[in-house]
Amino acid sequence: YVLLHASRKTFSNVKVSISAQWTPSVQNESLPAFSPSQVWEEHRLFADEEEATLFLGALDTIFLFSYAIGLYVSGVIGDRMNLRYVLCFGLCGSATVEFVFGTLTEWLHLYNVYLYCGLWVLNGLLQSAVWPCVVAIMGNWFGKSGRGFVFGLWSACASAGNILGAFLASSVLKYGYEYAFLVTSVVQFAGGVVVFFGLLTSPKEVGLCQESEAGFGPAVESDSESQRPLMSDEEEDEGCDGGYYSVEQSEGPQEELPQPISFLQAFLLPGVLPYSLAYACLKLVNYSFFFWLPFYLSSNYGWKEAQADRLSIWYDVGGIVGGTVQGLVSDFLGKRAPVLAVSLLLAMGALVGYSHSPADQVVNAALLALTGFFIGGPSNMISSAISADLGRQDALRGSQEALATVTGIVDGTGSIGAAGGQYLVSMIESRLGWMYVFYFFIVMTGGSILFIAPLIYRETRSMWRDRQGLHQQL
Repeated sequence: YVLLHASRKTFSNVKVSISAQWTPSVQNESLPAFSPSQVWEEHRLFADEEEATLFLGALDTIFLFSYAIGLYVSGVIGDRMNLRYVLCFGLCGSATVEFVFGTLTEWLHLYNVYLYCGLWVLNGLLQSAVWPCVVAIMGNWFGKSGRGFVFGLWSACASAGNILGAFLASSVLKYGYEYAFLVTSVVQFAGGVVVFFGLLTSPKEVGLCQESEAGFGPAVESDSESQRPLMSDEEEDEGCDGGYYSVEQSEGPQEELPQPISFLQAFLLPGVLPYSLAYACLKLVNYSFFFWLPFYLSSNYGWKEAQADRLSIWYDVGGIVGGTVQGLVSDFLGKRAPVLAVSLLLAMGALVGYSHSPADQVVNAALLALTGFFIGGPSNMISSAISADLGRQDALRGSQEALATVTGIVDGTGSIGAAGGQYLVSMIESRLGWMYVFYFFIVMTGGSILFIAPLIYRETRSMWRDRQGLHQQL
């Protein structure tokens, strides 16, 4: 997923170069002898940079909407096929499309609006196959007890990918934007090959038992099981002995493997709809910072583009630390929703503080890291640890094949919110200014709290009862 986010960041970082290539700055009339009109028109896709910028923004929206639609489908596919195959197909297919989009079209001087749109729709669909699969694989390897910390730390892969993409693009951009696409697509394709030959999607593939989760087995032994002698003439197929799968299998009929649940069944699982709607609001804010932060820093404070790019990294740093710390706290408490509620409330205050940041880069970086801590942290938790919890809950007794489907639903709904939000942000900024954009972010963050309010109340009440019961025992 680092490689996937690196490719997304590459497209974001080379937009200025792409816009310049699509709108040549020298007019035909100035050099008629050296620039015949027919040759000039071959390289001229838009009349001016404003039209090119609008089209690049439209490509972002097209990508996010196709990515969101693909997530709903790819999650279902991931629960029904080998996760390694689906993941490899998404990585290698996306790398191929990016190579054609950014490199091959430039080498062949093939400039066509419809071709670019079609390729970016295909890229969104292919990339949507990755996140549900990687969350499902991580869910297979790590149990619920330490999932918050592990997933919080691991979900930093998106932020790490942003940093890697910026580094790869800047290192070769002087040769042309097509080489930035070439480098990232080749690295991503190579990563897909490594995944195909080296990834273990489940402990079962090496003979280990998958850690049992609450809801997938009886919490206590039944009377018949507790009174069974340690050694008996009647052998039973336990399937898993001492942490490993038993080599000897009973001669009786094999128990059928649990069937994957349908998309509608996964959508109606407890907690899936509230967290999906909450993530739609939260991902809107998170991705708005991803797409608009460098532009905001340059236009609002007058800082150079390179300075703005370096400063925007502090938001990702805050998100990495926030996801890890908040995941660890949620593991300690045994509850996720109350931790999210506190973080999102503080995020609203952080947004107010950052909107009034002075034109000082040190202060701005500190406030930016704080904002990323309280916004990026909950975003990472919902998209990873909480999605894994929802796909491994009590309501799934009898079928564990739902993790990728649930992850696709949650992330797909979030991506729809993020896609629509990019248009709203540009419209609010152009008509009302940046301060109202931050007001909009505060409202959306409050909406995230509102959607999971029943879960917050239920888990907080459960924590209070557990605390009261512990005091009574003491």
